[in-house]
Amino acid sequence: MFQSQCFIKKIKKQSPMQHYQNTEHFDHNEPARTGVLLVNLGTPDAPTPAAVRRYLAEFLADPRVVETPRWLWWLALHGIILRIRPPRVARAYQSVWSDEGSPLLSINKRLHQGLRQVVEQQYGDRVVTALAMCYGNPSIAAGLEELRQQNVQRLLVLPLYPQYSATTTAAVFDAVTSILQGWRWIPEMRFINQYHDEAEYIQALAESVKSHWQEQGQAEKLLLSFHGIPQRYHDAGDPYYCHCQKTARLLAEQLQLNEGQWQTTFQSRFGREPWLQPYTNETLKHWGAAGIKHVQVICPGFSIDCLETLEEISHEDRRYFIDAGGEDYEYIPALNDSDNHRHLLAHLLNKHLCGWL
Repeated sequence: MFQSQCFIKKIKKQSPMQHYQNTEHFDHNEPARTGVLLVNLGTPDAPTPAAVRRYLAEFLADPRVVETPRWLWWLALHGIILRIRPPRVARAYQSVWSDEGSPLLSINKRLHQGLRQVVEQQYGDRVVTALAMCYGNPSIAAGLEELRQQNVQRLLVLPLYPQYSATTTAAVFDAVTSILQGWRWIPEMRFINQYHDEAEYIQALAESVKSHWQEQGQAEKLLLSFHGIPQRYHDAGDPYYCHCQKTARLLAEQLQLNEGQWQTTFQSRFGREPWLQPYTNETLKHWGAAGIKHVQVICPGFSIDCLETLEEISHEDRRYFIDAGGEDYEYIPALNDSDNHRHLLAHLLNKHLCGWL
């Protein structure tokens, strides 16, 4: 009897009927629309230890991000990491925070607004857009609800990760589909899971580098730094490393660089296990000690500048290079809310909306 009661309570807790009830005043005369959900990683609500702790608790608890037995990771996360890291990470966020808030969120909002204008000009009110973060706010649930209120019956999800990884793109898929389980009317869905070799993407990156060269000149070395993942994820079949290598090769070809003028590296490793190599910071130390005086760094995997580019790459890695003997170090910004980025995303939407409109 007790076992049956527990089972009933569990069913009630997991039931999506609460979501279904939200549609009881649905207007069947409302025109059907196509929705586009832009998704990026996320950011804390404020540069404080408490806000960072909430954000890290959500982010690092995702089994897509950390593939470790849940019980063991829960103990490490709540017993050690969330007690030690939030104050240090909060100080890092404070160094990049602005009056508009988190750079990642404020730039994403400007990018979304610009893309929304392009979409409205091309499709009118037949296509509506929303912005969401996989972790933090605005949440994926809030973004999907915004689209649902506009009677979206076809949904295109665009994670702003050019290179596919289970740690990022698949995490967005999990979050979106989990929420859609609670919808009475499930929309048709398309999911853009990578655009690492799209010609428009490579061209946008190349133009950003060339623009920087026109202002600052060309350095001895161009470092293409991508966010890392544990080596065992790659060994298990994650295509991220291969996507990064292809992006780097295509960009180098577009810029007409020879092998000695550029290199691909990986940054932001966490923990003691091996991650994708070579490491960005170790490469910069080696270059500085080897007599290379002028380097420029671009992070093609980051669609929007964030803590990892504005603090880690722009400041922390700069110190590694200069302290090792280097002299000139420049970070080439992400595509951010540039016209080239909007045009790239508009191209992706046109390509994947084909046949729906």
